[in-house]
Amino acid sequence: MRVVTYHFIRKFDTNFPFFKYLSFENFCRQLDFFENKYGFVKLEDFLSLCQKPSNFANFHRIKGKILLTFDDAYREHFTLVLPELKRRGLFGIFFIPTGIYQNKKVLDVHKIYYLLGKHGGKKLVTIGNFLAKDFSLKKIVGILRSDYDEMFFITEFKKFFNSLKNYSLREKFLNKIALELNEEEEKIFSEFYIAIEELKNIYKSQMIIGSHSVNHYILSDLDKKSQEQEIVKSFEFLENLFGTLEPKLFCYPYGMCDTFTNTTQKILENQRCDFSFSSESRDVELKDFLYYKQRLPRYDCSEFLFGIPTFGNLV
Repeated sequence: MRVVTYHFIRKFDTNFPFFKYLSFENFCRQLDFFENKYGFVKLEDFLSLCQKPSNFANFHRIKGKILLTFDDAYREHFTLVLPELKRRGLFGIFFIPTGIYQNKKVLDVHKIYYLLGKHGGKKLVTIGNFLAKDFSLKKIVGILRSDYDEMFFITEFKKFFNSLKNYSLREKFLNKIALELNEEEEKIFSEFYIAIEELKNIYKSQMIIGSHSVNHYILSDLDKKSQEQEIVKSFEFLENLFGTLEPKLFCYPYGMCDTFTNTTQKILENQRCDFSFSSESRDVELKDFLYYKQRLPRYDCSEFLFGIPTFGNLV
């Protein structure tokens, strides 16, 4: 089985000239490619596999086929992706960082994407450099050379905020930058995320909803208690919304194999999580379902034809 993950799938918007995304047109082209080359995992076959992962017949039915997953509850997953999946008779797994609903605020990682996509890296670095001293932080970029291009500033802005492990400080600094740009939390939230009622609509459309933690933190940076809170509270929120999760699935924030530990996997086992997904680029094999259920590999969509994201209206 080839598990493929998607994040931003959009149509060009003049308000977000610096946003990097997979165009909806190329998403549809990639689905056509997958259908012709591999075929897709059927919902009933995946559910059977979750119930009996050791059954060779269940694995054989999904071997080599594509399983689609969508991370982070972006609004276009409801407005664009869901109708296309329904039109094609496909299902997908939607992994939700529940803190956006539990705390009613935009997650830092998503606010960074929003601000960069709308205003560009150079503008954000300039503002951030000016404000850094108020937070006892070093400048994001020490010297603003004229030969630095927009991609350089976007990359440096992301690197700077990813390096801030004091999450409270990071949130305050980022919110101050957003305030300088007159970007209001409520507006960003409504433009960026699926609404609760829309999330319920996705679930009723025979799609699968899974947990993506509460706050989308790097779990390996957290102690055991904090990891438990990120995982348990996320599952509790989804179960209060939808009832018993069958199957019960989890996807690691950032996905990389070094963002979780053995402790993380034990917490997931204790929560009776059927499968958890990372981002190791390879097919899921039978041994993974038998012995490594809490670290199944996923490909990024960019590793396949038509899947490379682009900036703005470049498709």
